[in-house]
Order: sequence, then structure tokens, then C-alpha cells
Amino acid sequence: MMVQAIWARIVKRFKRWDRTQPFTKRQQFVIITGVLTAVLMLTQLASLDFRYPMVGVLALASYVLCAFGLRDDLVGHEWLTLLILPSFFTAAVAVFYFLLPTRWLTRLPIVALYAVGMYALLLTENIYNVAAARTIALLRAAHSVGFLLTLTTFFLLAQTILAYRFSGWLNAVLVGVVTYPLTIQILWSTTLESQIGKSVKELTLIVTLVCIEIAWIFSFWPVRTTLLALFLTTGFYGLVGMGQQYLSDRLYKRTVWEFFGVVAIVFAILLLTTNWRTAI
Repeated sequence: MMVQAIWARIVKRFKRWDRTQPFTKRQQFVIITGVLTAVLMLTQLASLDFRYPMVGVLALASYVLCAFGLRDDLVGHEWLTLLILPSFFTAAVAVFYFLLPTRWLTRLPIVALYAVGMYALLLTENIYNVAAARTIALLRAAHSVGFLLTLTTFFLLAQTILAYRFSGWLNAVLVGVVTYPLTIQILWSTTLESQIGKSVKELTLIVTLVCIEIAWIFSFWPVRTTLLALFLTTGFYGLVGMGQQYLSDRLYKRTVWEFFGVVAIVFAILLLTTNWRTAI
């Protein structure tokens, strides 16, 4: 009873502060972006032993701060679907950050791109948050930004996983861990239903399984990890894109061929750059 009373008092005071705080939502998004960007830069100063734990802390901080910024309309599964991408985007940039040369001249552009991406992501998730309850004109633009940042996040994480030259099965497991949450949030954003529908769950499982298989098979392919990550991301792009069109009832034969065409072009590049001598 005492804990409940204390919690109720905290909530009451927070709501009172929330009504009187002077910052608009956009200003709060700027502050959140600034704090996360500053912490990302501080990871540069951490020792090697603490860098990866700091990535976890940074991803958790991203979840908490983004939840705070979007707090007005978050309900039910939106505590996950709207906050998966900000957390994964932050983690993706942070782990990729460690692969870069230890020079500020190299890393500062990544920090700047992260800041722009995170602010755009907060605006996008806010549009999803509002559009889940009512029609909003900016939804199409939000879909484009959300899809682009999902692909960027997937590529950075795939590149990081493959760069460590893990075994084929571990690559497959890690890619699966990355693929499932990124897929379910982007497919849900297509429908913005009050519940995550059966079709979204089934398509998410299909995309995840195919990406796992691709990651396992191509772990043994004698080619640069950047090209492997690009091909894996292209496959993810095609699968998710077709899934979105299916959920929107716009999956036509021409659309399928367009997605397959993009995947085929990148696969051809992969074949042309393969070091077959190493394979032999």
C-alpha cells in the first residue's frame, strides 16, 4: 500500500509538471536527440572493455527518452512497435561507430547523420502515434522515412555482425534477432491497427526465416562483408516491401517483378565481385 501511494504521488506530480513544462513536443525531440548524440560521442572516450555495455545503456536510454517524448498517446503494443526502431537505430549506429577509424574527422559525420536520423525518427514515430487514432496528412512521408531508416538500421547491424566473421549458424541467429523486431514494427506501421494482426505476424516470421537462411548460406561466400550486408539488406528490402504492398492490397505482378529485379541486380554485382580463387 505504501509503494502504491508513493507511486501515485509521483505520477500526480509528473502530470502536474507535464501540464506546466514550457517545451513544445518538437523542442523535446530536439533535446532528446541532443542528449543521445552527446552520449554517442562519449562512447568514443570509453575503454574497449566498456564500449559494448555502453551500447546497451545507450539503446536503453534511447527507449526511455523516446517513450518520454511520445508519452501522450502511447497505448498497448505501441510501447514496443513505436520504440523498437529508435532503440535499434541507436544501437546500430553505436556498434558501427566502433568499426570506423579512431579519428574524429571520420566519426563526426556519422554523429551528425545520427542526430538528423534520430530527430526524423522521433517525428515519424509521433506521426504513427497520432495516425493510429485518426487520419493525418503526413502519414505517407512518415512511411517513407520509417522504411528508409529501417533499411539503414538493418544494413548497419548486418554489416557489424558479418564484420566479426562469426560462424555461419551464429550469423544466422544474430540476423534473425535483428530481423524479427525490425520487420514487425515496419509491417505494423503499414496498418497501424490497435492490435498486431495475424497477417503481420505471419509475414514477419516469413521474412525472418528467409533472412536467416540467406545469412547462413552467404556466410561461406568469398566476398567482402560490405557487399554481403548490402545483398542481405536488399533481400530484406524486397521481402518487407512486398509484405507492405500485400497488407495494403496493392501487391500486383508488376510490383513483385520490380522487387525481384532490384534483388537480381545486387546479386549479379555480388557474383561479379566474388573471389572464386579463394573459394577453390
